[in-house]
Amino acid sequence: MSDSKFTGRHSDGDIEVNLSNNPSLSDVISERQSRRQMLGGMAAVAGLFGLSACGSDDDNKSAAVINAGQAGASTSGRVVTLNGSATQAASLNWTQTSGPSVTLTNATSGTPTFIAPSVATPTVLEFRLTAVDGQGRSTYQDTSVTVSPAQLGFTAVAKNKNDIVTVPEGYSVSVLYRLGDPILAGVAAYANNGTDTNFAGRAGDHHDGMAFFGLAATGTARDVNNSTRGLLVMNHENITAAYLHPNGPTTVAGARPEAEAIKEIEAHGVAIVEVTQTAGAWSYVQGGALNRRITPNTPMVLNGPARGDALLKTVYSTNGTAARGTINNCANGVNAWGTYLTCEENWAGYFRRGAGDNANRTARDVVALNRYGVSQGAGGANNWATVTAANTADQWKFSKWNTTVDTTKPADGTGDYRNEANQYGWVVEIDPYDVNSVPRKRTALGRMGHEGAWPANFVAGRKPVFYMGDDSRGEYFYKFVSATPWSAADANATDRLAIGDKYLDNGTLYVARFDATGQGVWLPLVFGTGPLTASATPYAFANQADVLINTRLAADAVGATKMDRPEWAAVNPANGEVYLTLTNNNAATRPLTGTNAANPRHYNDPVGATNNFGNPNGHIIRLREAGDNAESTTFQWDIYAFGAGADLDPTNINISGLDATNDFSSPDGLWFSRSSNAGGLVNPLLWIQTDDGAYTDVTNCMMLAAMPGRVGDGAARTLTNTGTGGVTATQATFVGKAPGMQLRRFLVGPKECEITGIDSTPDGRTLFVNIQHPGENGNAASITSNWPASQSGTTSGRPRSATIVITKTDGGVVAL
Repeated sequence: MSDSKFTGRHSDGDIEVNLSNNPSLSDVISERQSRRQMLGGMAAVAGLFGLSACGSDDDNKSAAVINAGQAGASTSGRVVTLNGSATQAASLNWTQTSGPSVTLTNATSGTPTFIAPSVATPTVLEFRLTAVDGQGRSTYQDTSVTVSPAQLGFTAVAKNKNDIVTVPEGYSVSVLYRLGDPILAGVAAYANNGTDTNFAGRAGDHHDGMAFFGLAATGTARDVNNSTRGLLVMNHENITAAYLHPNGPTTVAGARPEAEAIKEIEAHGVAIVEVTQTAGAWSYVQGGALNRRITPNTPMVLNGPARGDALLKTVYSTNGTAARGTINNCANGVNAWGTYLTCEENWAGYFRRGAGDNANRTARDVVALNRYGVSQGAGGANNWATVTAANTADQWKFSKWNTTVDTTKPADGTGDYRNEANQYGWVVEIDPYDVNSVPRKRTALGRMGHEGAWPANFVAGRKPVFYMGDDSRGEYFYKFVSATPWSAADANATDRLAIGDKYLDNGTLYVARFDATGQGVWLPLVFGTGPLTASATPYAFANQADVLINTRLAADAVGATKMDRPEWAAVNPANGEVYLTLTNNNAATRPLTGTNAANPRHYNDPVGATNNFGNPNGHIIRLREAGDNAESTTFQWDIYAFGAGADLDPTNINISGLDATNDFSSPDGLWFSRSSNAGGLVNPLLWIQTDDGAYTDVTNCMMLAAMPGRVGDGAARTLTNTGTGGVTATQATFVGKAPGMQLRRFLVGPKECEITGIDSTPDGRTLFVNIQHPGENGNAASITSNWPASQSGTTSGRPRSATIVITKTDGGVVAL
């Protein structure tokens, strides 16, 4: 076994097996060529180094002489190269004789490779090299490799403000799928000058949450183990309108042009696109059989307890059972039965509501609309409601964004779009393997600014559980517990949306209360339970559908813990512990006196000369369900890591002891590596992505890799917080063990971007990451980033959100 770069220590890739100063076995063999005749051609020299005995079926001097190399060591997920040789051999063959099974690549050569398997303790793997000479006589020799548990295997990337994606030495980056890339057959290449149209057949903008779904080698069948062909399903959350049009968006006589609005609308939503790896390079397949775009215009079905409720009735769906479109799709989730969950986040801002609309609403309506930010007088992002369609049959595409009551229409809402906003804010299930399937909005999971819907580990006989953040400052953390225990056979069902009906349309929605004791409680949001009744104030609930449509009001009523902008969650596949990013907060939402144990910091981290009081750097909280059972209604919690610059006060701000290799701000995206490879087993990799405004004077946004401990591995701590004017206050909390070298910066993105969206192939050897809105502060006349063109050295062109592919140059599991 060998490593061509070996210098006396193990490298991050292949392993060296002659670690002493003694001559190697091959050197001995070379020096003793004349003595081979004396030894009768047998490979008896193996015994000189204590290797296992070799054998031959003949002692004739013309038999092959082999060397299987000395014993070596590696760690899980890394590429190991066996280093054998033979003389007078007609053929060679390596086989594994003991230890966890691995796949040997090029097993008939002297130097086959394999990926070190996942192990919890040092484990010996034994291999045999057999040589056959020209007369059919065989000789063999054994060797071994000791594999230890996985560890981070890269050097941290330095903070920087470059206009490229920077990854560690030993890794490569390629750009796979960019804003405007044509995914349907017949759609022209993207000009990237603002003249492009037909975004219903192109990649949308603001790539976000994403998942890889394996495809069979041919056809459209599902293959969960395929790591070279699959479907990328991803959210296109928003748009950078300044780059979508020749000179940015325009308004004519107070109205948006129809063509511009159509382009902007279609650039939102979800994309499903086939991707393949050929000769080590990844590309997407234009015209793939399953390629499609799901936009704010795509027909959908409303399912679950709120289906048919009066609050969901519109002129399009007078019985409240159908919807059109999904928008502001942020994070996501993946079901064990092969479907994708896309989540509607900041949907409220797209709706117009007239200046006098409150007068035509009930008091309950006004409370609900205000709680979700659909305020009286709101113009609606992008002003789509102002468009007059050239074809009256298309007018609905723009009218639906106007929720103002039309007093000439029926009071039940079936004649206008007064209830249209209630059709957004849901988790939407999509079957990526059926191009004709109709997405389903799962109302049982509640209506909010859904950041994502991440499942707990699926366990046969236990009810599936999904964790959800509501992305806004001062909002809550939720979970949904299905009413139906999981049956493993359902993972292979072909009617995947029917399986979704089974598990996602009935169950209990809970919201979290984090107590000062380090314990917590899941509070049920069930009509008739506690304050969720028809006599509740300020909002009287009519039924369970009302509780789900107005989930935020229900969470207010039961006394849940308001959080510092709860975003992505992730479930540790090895132990089921749940991590949640709390991206940041400000003094207006959480003043010095408004902290609590789960949201404990208040301080100033100025950006330039601008003060930035509150919790501008955010933190990551985690919880362990009682009995390690996701169905439990109680849990223990602590704070895994506090975002901070390494230069900030280590006692009260940089509490996690971050340094130049791992300091970060505003954690957002969060994901654990898949349990189908060494990155997601034993002590799984946790990936952390940032969406930062407090540290961008120092570095672009980033992604870090971590191998976290367990809830409770730290201690109680009391912080001294500081507000304006130097006023102080104390806050007790629970702090996890400092991450230290088990947290490292893996990637830094280009200028003005957000790093968001991540998945890998099942083998963990390809990582997909999304780069959102590079150059977001510029416009067509003043471009502030040229990425992704800049990744290959080009310093011109409009920036584009894009998906990148990261691989380790030696072919190992990424980050190990």
